[in-house]
Amino acid sequence: MGPWQPVHQEHGAPSGVEGGGVFSLGEDGKEVDAFSVWRGEKPYVFLISQKSAERSRFDAAHELGHLVLHKHAAPNGLEAEKQANEFAAAFLMPEGPLRAVGRITGLPKVVELKRAWSVSVAAMTYRLHELGLVSKWTYQQLFMEISRRGWRTDEPMQMCREQSQVWKKVLDNLRQDGAGVDRLSSNLSVPESEVVKLLFGLVTMGVPSTPNALTTPRRGNLRLVK
Repeated sequence: MGPWQPVHQEHGAPSGVEGGGVFSLGEDGKEVDAFSVWRGEKPYVFLISQKSAERSRFDAAHELGHLVLHKHAAPNGLEAEKQANEFAAAFLMPEGPLRAVGRITGLPKVVELKRAWSVSVAAMTYRLHELGLVSKWTYQQLFMEISRRGWRTDEPMQMCREQSQVWKKVLDNLRQDGAGVDRLSSNLSVPESEVVKLLFGLVTMGVPSTPNALTTPRRGNLRLVK
């Protein structure tokens, strides 16, 4: 993933934002799915890369909700998370087009819709229930079947992970110069294995040159600034 377009929303949302960044985190952290932060006037989102592409996409929309709704102030933690989830659901699964589909009675249609909207089957099921397009009984049966099939973690008809077009161009230029991740690693003073993780798997050639590269970053050059 890479830069996104400016985001604007009424009622206190930040204006004049010239884009932000989305980066992956290679760590297998079960405690944190994603987080976002404003650095000056630039927003940044960090996503755990071990999750499915569909779930990472919802996480990105969830963090976008935090950035748009909660830059200056936020309610208590649970309420802020609820608002961010509602934002993500409405952003990725708009009410109007879903209502046009009508009531849903079976899992095959849910899978069809989840594929069309590039979200997880669980998120689509929850959204359909939230909009009253499945009954409470059907909702419970759908989730039982989703769990039975192991679709709480894996996805049917899994989508490809979205990738940064900017980084693809950077890496293509490096290859044309006969270089690769090793040059990025050297310039950033970050181990090659960490560079690979940060690029959402966009690079598969980032094999460390030495065993120490896995854990020991190259030293940067320090200078005194007066």
